[in-house]
Amino acid sequence: MKGTYTLLVELTDSTEIEFGAKETRELDFGWYAYTGSAFGQGGFSRVARHARVASRENEARHWHIDYLLGSSESRLVEDVRTAEEDVECEIARKLDAEISPVSGIGASDCDCATHLHFASEKPILESAVRRAHELAGK
Repeated sequence: MKGTYTLLVELTDSTEIEFGAKETRELDFGWYAYTGSAFGQGGFSRVARHARVASRENEARHWHIDYLLGSSESRLVEDVRTAEEDVECEIARKLDAEISPVSGIGASDCDCATHLHFASEKPILESAVRRAHELAGK
């Protein structure tokens, strides 16, 4: 199955993350949402790959989110999916309006400012993500 997903990631302590060639960023502890597309070969198996990076089973870093997931201070908690709809950028823009964008991360192949967003508390982040997925494509 293919579609769009958003990962919910807890950062248990403030830390510096080097996002590949992009730059090093100081990220506050709290909750992060990363929205991605799973329309390539394997579809939503990309989410399972992200989980292997987060559990330190896979050390490969292909996407910006891999650098955050590979940090010892991060924990992948869950994901929210919209099946069979390519709404990655629409969801990212909806999240821009509701929670804090982390500019320049995860959006190197589109015109979005970012695909990574921050909230200090899980209920705020999760509510915004679920609402964005529900409203996407409508």
